[in-house]
Amino acid sequence: MISEDNKRLAQWAMDYALKNGCQQARVTLSKGVSNSIGLRDGKTEQLQQNASNSLSITLYVDGRYGRYETNRLEKKELERFISNGIEATRYLAKDEARTLPDASRYYKGGGADLQLCDNRFNKIDPDTKLEMAQAVAQQILGKNPRIISVSSNYSDGNSAYYTITSNGFEGETLNTYYGLSCSTSIKGEGEARPSAGWSESSILFNELPTAGIGDEALRRALAKIGQKKIQSGKYTMIIEPRSTGQLLGPLFSAIQGEALQQKTSFLIDQLDKQVASNKFTIMDQPHLVGARGARYFDGEGAATKEQPIFENGVLKNYYINTYVANKMNTVPTLTSPSVAVMALGNKDLNAIVADVDRAILVTGFNGGNCNSTTGNFSYGVEGFLVENGQLTQPISEMNITGNMLSLWASLVETGNDPNLRSSYRIPTLVFEDVNFSGL
Repeated sequence: MISEDNKRLAQWAMDYALKNGCQQARVTLSKGVSNSIGLRDGKTEQLQQNASNSLSITLYVDGRYGRYETNRLEKKELERFISNGIEATRYLAKDEARTLPDASRYYKGGGADLQLCDNRFNKIDPDTKLEMAQAVAQQILGKNPRIISVSSNYSDGNSAYYTITSNGFEGETLNTYYGLSCSTSIKGEGEARPSAGWSESSILFNELPTAGIGDEALRRALAKIGQKKIQSGKYTMIIEPRSTGQLLGPLFSAIQGEALQQKTSFLIDQLDKQVASNKFTIMDQPHLVGARGARYFDGEGAATKEQPIFENGVLKNYYINTYVANKMNTVPTLTSPSVAVMALGNKDLNAIVADVDRAILVTGFNGGNCNSTTGNFSYGVEGFLVENGQLTQPISEMNITGNMLSLWASLVETGNDPNLRSSYRIPTLVFEDVNFSGL
């Protein structure tokens, strides 16, 4: 939490800037702590703690714009820092599109607690954290003769941001997170050394799952034994929930104002047009209590709201910040989605697999890229061949290729099993006739 003394310091810094040549200003105080404990084969390998406390100030000077940051928060230091920033900004080229948002768009407060901060954070004993990382490793150490090594990790962090602007915005955000993970490498066939991992996370310490993390990492590693390429061709593609972000990311990048303004988006001029299957509906639900990514205001202070991003395959909203909106001579919206919630189907991953005669289940992506302008993509994948509702051959070193618009138009089913610990609440996805390159 940002102290009241530091909040007053932020107000002082903004006032000082306005009195010394700025027409507008924005000040953000940030404070954070993160911890990490890493173990190899149950023995401590790494202990790490990072702490930060800084002030950033955005200066609007005679049609010019500059942003500066310091971790020296004494007033004398800040006077010199701000004065130097104002002088430096005067040397920059004018950019009249750089302005603060219209004050009418700001969040005015009054929202219920989104429960994104755990008050226990500073009370958790370091020994407890170490014991949790050890317990995850002990779930599988010595449980299988193929195991070569086991790594486990505990991590946590908290962050606080307090922002004020010269045209009336004031807002504070507080967040905590906790994570546990495990990875293992094993002896495969010949010289192969398959590896796999699993992780869990939460906002609140008492909701952090601990059971089964190591077991799942080992199960996934053992399932990779005998991986190989299979015949190239068009297959039904099933993607498990934790891997869907790889395909959703290019869509979200394409609806960002920067990409639209720079004409590097394959979704230019597609607002209110059909761009995907009618199975594809995603809502931005920023006020979900306890949801990662939930917030009442975006990065500029503009009030967030529930709205559709894609509705039955129709693109409903772009995300355009104030600067880009000024450049494009259009109306600003929000800076980015908050919590992306996809409309669900009726079955989970296992039930979907059981109903498929022949498909490829993708459990991970290994490199690749998507052309932001055309939407053409090529990704390396691993997973399993599905035959008659069963996972048969583990596969690797295969690629999927195509175009994002064609791919999302081929979406035929969504699951009911989203990852609720992510800001992308996306379930299992099923696509038809996807190009796989193998043998």
